[in-house]
Parts: sequence; C-alpha cells; structure tokens
Amino acid sequence: MNDTLHKALNDQMNFEFYSSQVYLAMAAYLSAESLDGFANFFIVQAEEEKFHAMKIYTFLNNRGKRATITGMETPRNEYGSVLEVFEDGYKHEVEVTKRFYHLSDIAMNDREHATIQFLKWFIDEQVEEESMFDSIIQKLKRIDKDSNAFFMLDAEFAKRSFTPPAE
Repeated sequence: MNDTLHKALNDQMNFEFYSSQVYLAMAAYLSAESLDGFANFFIVQAEEEKFHAMKIYTFLNNRGKRATITGMETPRNEYGSVLEVFEDGYKHEVEVTKRFYHLSDIAMNDREHATIQFLKWFIDEQVEEESMFDSIIQKLKRIDKDSNAFFMLDAEFAKRSFTPPAE
C-alpha cells in the first residue's frame, strides 16, 4: 500500500469517527425535542459509524500501516425539523459514498487488490445507507401533518438496535 492510499484510508477512518459525532449531534437535537425514537435511530447510526471507523483502523493495522487519529470539526447541532435532520443525514451519506468511490479509484489505480476487496463492503453498505435515508425522508414527507403516523414512526425507531455484522 503506497503512502497516498494509506493517507486516504486514514482520512476516511477519521471521517467515519466524525460521522459518528454528526449522528450523535442529531440524536441530541432530537432528544431535546422529546423524540426519543428518532434520537435512538441516530444513536444507532453513530454506533455504526464508529464500527466503520474501527474496521478501517483494524485493516490498516493488519496491513502493517499506522492508523493516525486526528481532530475533527464541530458537527451541526441545530435543526428546524425532523425532516431537516434526515435530509442532512442523507447529504452526509452521499458525501461518504463519494469518499469511498474516491478510495476505490485510488486502490484500483494502484492495483491494490486487498484494499479493493476491503472497500467493496463499504460501497455495498453505502447503497443501503442512502436508500434507507431516502425512504425515511419520503415517509416523513408523506405523513407531514399526520401526528399519529409521525409518532408511530418515532416508536418504530425506538426499537432499532445495532448488531455488528458477522465477518
């Protein structure tokens, strides 16, 4: 693995840690609005992002490369609505997808087959993430003023949990 790819993987690892912070900030906003189910949704997202970061951390170590942890910017903490939170989450996932595509391009150009294989898991995961956020946004737009449907969705998200996938 050359230095360019090593640095790019380190950057992505740190971006995944940052993503965890982004989702915790969203959860905190929703908790403050007494929307505990929606908050739980983002707490679970934060756990997933930390899992992703640690997956890259482990990969770097297994390849004999040093994982370097860096500081991160403060995530957005204020929103105007639940819909805005999910729209911001969707935009964030689109950015993550772009970043994994870029990593894959570097790995393919370097013919770094182990990394190409490793990144495939993340690309598949991003398809699911974007689809999930898009689906929730469409539901939120449809239920708009229907408070019963809104609180049913909140209750559904309260049941969500994170189980790391088996390797």
